[in-house]
Amino acid sequence: MSRPVLAAVALVASLTACTAQAADRGSSGGSGAAKDASPVKVTVVDRAAGKPVSVTATGGTLAEVKVVDGEGGILKGRTGTGGTSWASERKAAPGTSYTVEVTSRTADGKESTSRSSFSTPEADKVNKVTLAPGKNTTVGIAHPLSIVFDLPVTKKADVEKQLKVTTSNGTEGSWGWVKDYSGRDRADWRPREYWKPGTKVTLEADLDGTDSGGGWFVRDYRTGFTIGAAQIVKVDLDTHRLTVERDGRAVRTIPVSGGTPGGDKRSWRGTAVLMAKEGTINMNSETVGLGDAYNKDVDYSMRLTWSGMYAHAAPWNAAYFGKANKSSGCIGMSDENAASFYASVNVGDPFEIKGRETKGIVAEGNGYGAWNLSWDQWKAKSALR
Repeated sequence: MSRPVLAAVALVASLTACTAQAADRGSSGGSGAAKDASPVKVTVVDRAAGKPVSVTATGGTLAEVKVVDGEGGILKGRTGTGGTSWASERKAAPGTSYTVEVTSRTADGKESTSRSSFSTPEADKVNKVTLAPGKNTTVGIAHPLSIVFDLPVTKKADVEKQLKVTTSNGTEGSWGWVKDYSGRDRADWRPREYWKPGTKVTLEADLDGTDSGGGWFVRDYRTGFTIGAAQIVKVDLDTHRLTVERDGRAVRTIPVSGGTPGGDKRSWRGTAVLMAKEGTINMNSETVGLGDAYNKDVDYSMRLTWSGMYAHAAPWNAAYFGKANKSSGCIGMSDENAASFYASVNVGDPFEIKGRETKGIVAEGNGYGAWNLSWDQWKAKSALR
């Protein structure tokens, strides 16, 4: 059994010697000399706005790729399997100049660096956004993260992919696309249930270089806010009472008068979210399609819908507080109650309104009506579902 082992050792020795001889011939300039590897051909493939910048190498590999815009911003990227391709993680933006610096490596380990540059054309239309709630604010437990777009968004999935929401406690939520009351496209991120108090929410909207279908985004957006106290306002228009619940316990009840039954002056029902505390404002019935019913300054005005439903002081209706619904659609109360209630509620607090004589449920885009949909219904409004 010893002979086969010896034969194998001899074979290995023979290959080693042969290899050494070939190397020797190469060093002496014989016919077996190794040739210098050909230079690596580097190509910047995609250089268009709305696409990742991509680079390929032929005849070697990519050792390093650096793409820098005119303001010094770096487009980070990744090298593909095999090292012959690279693509940026972000898309090229319109109206931007880029410098591409590539270090390539030949098969024998020699490196060389090449540089090139390109510019993308300016965008024909630029889309911008309005974010709510405001940055570094504290809001109630029902306030969604809301983005209203200046121009139409026909590529909703492309846009939604660039929107990253992070919460301090892993809150489950979903984007949903709605038509804002203004007629513009809007995306809201709503939790499955009301926010937990103290939750910190951040948005990273990496939209620069994204085509919305109605216009290009030419910048990114960042915002963040915190959730405040667990407070719910429950309005029963049948008993004409408003009850404030804090941490699940009723802390106050106020007699109110809601919208007059039987016509367009009825109130909305469902969950509305306090959008803004507007103080003293002029209310004109003609702006909400009610003719010349009223035109007056109103104190302690708290907006609940874009269509004009408020909670506010209504001293002219004092005879009906707690007894009958006789307003033009708003939830009215005395000056004294309105003043203290105004001071205690927060933007983002939910108003859960019920009553037999109402004109319908608050729509998703009429203020923040997303809470009137089930969780499954809301998730179905995401462009990525």
